[in-house]
Amino acid sequence: MPQAKARAASLHASVDDVEAQFYEALQAGDLARLMALWADDEEIACVHPGGPRLIGHGAIRASFEAMFANGAIPVRPQRVRRVESASCAVHHVAERVDIRTAEGSQTAWVIATNVYLKTAQGWRLVLHHASPGSPHDAQEMTDAPATLH
Repeated sequence: MPQAKARAASLHASVDDVEAQFYEALQAGDLARLMALWADDEEIACVHPGGPRLIGHGAIRASFEAMFANGAIPVRPQRVRRVESASCAVHHVAERVDIRTAEGSQTAWVIATNVYLKTAQGWRLVLHHASPGSPHDAQEMTDAPATLH
């Protein structure tokens, strides 16, 4: 089986696979691959740090297309907390964005929530909501379970 067909066949095999491909697509500036991860539902939503809520494929595609016009997004998930069931998964992620400028390298932090639904096509992204973060946010997110009072 050619590599592209093999990748497409396993594209939505697991939530972690979809999330890994989401960040790989951002790092590569691959709009087609990124959009293939979203559910077919027109109620999908995306919020970029400091931006408005975008609803539907057209608005989400246009926003990523504009971002990719400036190049790929050097973002890496650092800490992932998961809440998963048989048909829905919520991942809370600290994203590390390493930016190279004329003055040198800088690191920015983003706190994101990715929501996935299991569909007939496998796991698909239905929401990516990102907010500005700080290094403190990334340190506070541990793999230990949270205690509620």
